[in-house]
Amino acid sequence: MRRKMIIMAITVIMTGTLQTTYGQDRKLIRKGNELYKDQKYKEAVTYYQQALTKNPTSVTGMFNLGNAYYKQKQTDAARQVMTAAARQSKDSLQRAAAQYNLGNTYMDEQKWEEAIESYKQTLRDNPRDEEARYNLSYARAMLKQQEQQGGGNDNKDQQDDKDKKDNQQQQQQDQQDDKKKDKQQDKQDQQQQDQKEEEQQQRSQPMPSKLSEQQAEQILNALQQEEKNLQDKQQKEKGVPVKIEKDW
Repeated sequence: MRRKMIIMAITVIMTGTLQTTYGQDRKLIRKGNELYKDQKYKEAVTYYQQALTKNPTSVTGMFNLGNAYYKQKQTDAARQVMTAAARQSKDSLQRAAAQYNLGNTYMDEQKWEEAIESYKQTLRDNPRDEEARYNLSYARAMLKQQEQQGGGNDNKDQQDDKDKKDNQQQQQQDQQDDKKKDKQQDKQDQQQQDQKEEEQQQRSQPMPSKLSEQQAEQILNALQQEEKNLQDKQQKEKGVPVKIEKDW
């Protein structure tokens, strides 16, 4: 970005009865210009203000006062005086210079729309001002970039909010799924434990008899008779000696 601050030269020729007053005005502006060149902007303001006291319609005094304010970073005061100079001047080049410096104040604060309008007005009054043309292009490019970044940031913020919301919902769903799984696992474990305990209990208890008392007694008698028969058979197989009496 190119930047210049234009200092107005005194071009008005005073004649007649106004020469004395305007002469004082010019001397004060010249003194202010000398201080301005020495970067003594605060002291220069004093002389420019005195010059305007002598001649309130002095476009040169307004213009250079605005520049001195600008150098002290008193932007609002600079714009006010520059705007007055642009309105007061009937010379297109003076108006163009005032509008150009106004554009610079807006550029400093990245107020691209206001800067664009100021540089446009500069070129209307002075189409040959290449510095203004360059700064106009620069301000337009910066405004476009700002708009794109602004939209991009909004979209990014919206996407970030959506992602954050989706993540929260997913976490909640995961937690619910985990709880369901835990409940199902607990239920399954409990069922397995109950089944295991039931099997152990069945093994430790005698099977209940399905026979009546009479049937049980008959079976017991049959078993006893079978046992007796078995013992008799075993005795015969061993051979039992037979006692024979002698015949005398």
